[in-house]
Amino acid sequence: MRPLRHLGRRSILLPPPHSPFTTPFTSSRPFSESAAANPSNKTQIYVSRSHDPLTNLSLEHRLLQTSHPDSTVLLLYTNRPCVVVGRNQNPWLEVNQARLGPQSHIQLVRRRSGGGTVFHDEGNVNFSVICPPKAFHRDTHAEMVVRALTALGEGRARVNERHDIVVDRDEGKTFKVSGSAYKLTRLRSLHHGTCLLRSPGLARISGLLRAPGEAFIKAQGVDSVRSPVANVGVEPAAFVDAVVAEFRSMYGGQAVEVDEFGEEVLGVEKVREGYEEMRERAWVYGQTPRFVLSTEATEDDPRERPAVPFESKLYIEAKRGIVNKLTLNGTSLDSPSIVGASIWEISDWATRLRDAGSGVDDVREVGAWLDGVLATQP
Repeated sequence: MRPLRHLGRRSILLPPPHSPFTTPFTSSRPFSESAAANPSNKTQIYVSRSHDPLTNLSLEHRLLQTSHPDSTVLLLYTNRPCVVVGRNQNPWLEVNQARLGPQSHIQLVRRRSGGGTVFHDEGNVNFSVICPPKAFHRDTHAEMVVRALTALGEGRARVNERHDIVVDRDEGKTFKVSGSAYKLTRLRSLHHGTCLLRSPGLARISGLLRAPGEAFIKAQGVDSVRSPVANVGVEPAAFVDAVVAEFRSMYGGQAVEVDEFGEEVLGVEKVREGYEEMRERAWVYGQTPRFVLSTEATEDDPRERPAVPFESKLYIEAKRGIVNKLTLNGTSLDSPSIVGASIWEISDWATRLRDAGSGVDDVREVGAWLDGVLATQP
């Protein structure tokens, strides 16, 4: 069993002191930005010992920024339990945040790439490939992963028309085992995805990714596309080895070393800066595109609404997680306790509504409902 580090009343599961992966030609030399940028390093492979999603995503972003424009980079990592929303997504539309309380030990993360919301845990392995734009195609490295799965005995894996990796099972049923997201810059292209291998949290995914406000929120940005999911059933260490082998055969031959890193990578200034930015609630919630929450059908969103536990008609407009407009029964509440307030800083909506001058009889019920629908992770 891995050791626990105690911080006050919290216990954090530490990553193992040595990587469980068996990939040959492994180096434990510290991560070097200058080595990543060196034009002689045409092919680079990194495996993370850290299970911290912010550490791994920050290092990934720094590799996107600093690796040489002509190089091709593979990064593999496993995160502790977390829900990761895309750069242009709305967490109140994508995630049931009431299930992300302190007892869940599940972290909410916003990444820098687009795409949909995904769940990570120790039974997933995340793969990331950074390459020149001229070499980028959405299927190239998904097919690389399919070949790795085939080498491990899963011969029914394939890339579908949405560029996801799926597995065809008995009775004609197809399950998604890997989704992808992308970030394209002038000099570099990033493709990353997660592969469900032996996730113990598979049964929790549906509940975590079904937000209570879904029927009431109309958002700009990207909506996730739900699909039936399944575990592939291979060991994470074997998957890492197989992906590394496929990557080597594509780009560098068997002599390319694998560089490992852990939490010490946060000693790199720009990686640490990215880490600190991503942990801020202003990043997680304040990057949310414009959205409207309404308990009644509107011209822009004529969907029929489910019943709510109050009589008042509620309408909210927000952008970047900040309330721009709120009306109750058609009356605008223009108080600074509401308008201009950051949603992630509101823990008691009933009190805010009263402070803003709302006199509706069911303000307590409206507030309690909003506390659930617009909940945030502490």
